[in-house]
Amino acid sequence: MKLYDFLPSGNGYKVRLALAWLEIPYELVEVDILTGGTRTPEFLALNPNGRIPVLELDDGTCLAESNAILYYVAADSLLFPSDRLEQARVLQWMFFEQYSHEPFIATSRFLLHYREQTPEVVADLARRRQPGLAALSVMERHLEGRAFFVGDAFSLADIALYAYTHVAPEGGFALDDYPRVRAWLERVRLQPRHVTIDAGEPLLSSRAQ
Repeated sequence: MKLYDFLPSGNGYKVRLALAWLEIPYELVEVDILTGGTRTPEFLALNPNGRIPVLELDDGTCLAESNAILYYVAADSLLFPSDRLEQARVLQWMFFEQYSHEPFIATSRFLLHYREQTPEVVADLARRRQPGLAALSVMERHLEGRAFFVGDAFSLADIALYAYTHVAPEGGFALDDYPRVRAWLERVRLQPRHVTIDAGEPLLSSRAQ
C-alpha cells in the first residue's frame, strides 16, 4: 500500500495517524503540492482531482479524499464504533470537519504560510476568522463532560478533527479560550503509536521527485 502525501497537510496527517494507530504498514510517497506535484500526468492518473492524500492499494486501486480513506482503513477496527447511531455520529463530525472546520482553520494556515500577504489574501483571512472561531466553539461546547467526540472512546472523529485543530495557532487561531479543546488535544496526543504531523515514518518510505 502506498500513501501519496505532503507532510505539512492535515488531511494527509489524518491518514498517517490512523495507519500508525492501526499498525498498518505502507509506503510513503511525498508529493510537493507547492511545486505542482499534484498536477503532473502521473499524479492525475491516480487522482483526477489533483489533491493529496491518495491511497494506492496493492492491486493498484486508488482512493482519494482523506475521510473516505479513514473509513476504508478503519471501518472494521476499534476506531469506528459498532453501534449504528454512534457510527453516524462519527460521520457527522467528519462531515463537520470538512465543511465547517477545514475550510476556515486549515485554509487560514495555508494562506499564512504559503501565500504572499497581499490585500486580497489578508481580506480572505479576515473572512475566514469568524467561521473558524465558531467551529472551535462548537467543539468546546461538545467536549463538556466528554473525553472524546463520540461515546467514551477514541475514534475516527477525533483523528479527523485533531489534524488541523492541533495546528490551529499556525493559522492565527489561538486556543487559549478553549480549555476543553486543549485538554482533548492532549488526550489524543497520548494515544498509542501517536505520530507528529512532520514525522511518522512508516515501515517503508520513498520520496517522489
